[in-house]
Amino acid sequence: MARVCTLTGKRPNVANKVSHSNRKSKKRQLPNLQKKRFWWAEGDRFVTLRVSTSAMRTIDKKGLQKFADEVGVDLSRY
Repeated sequence: MARVCTLTGKRPNVANKVSHSNRKSKKRQLPNLQKKRFWWAEGDRFVTLRVSTSAMRTIDKKGLQKFADEVGVDLSRY
């Protein structure tokens, strides 16, 4: 399973880990993804999504259906 947020599309980032002597090696910065059940009022059921914590805050602010419509996600698939 890919580490991608269902709603925002956040993915892992590749960056340099820099030591004290300024040597550089690659590292992955992973998004903070959580598997969470949300109540979908329009579908009258729960949907389980793998979302980032920033997406959870946006869902709390805007609502699940409105946020899914903005990003173009069909919640009936989940």
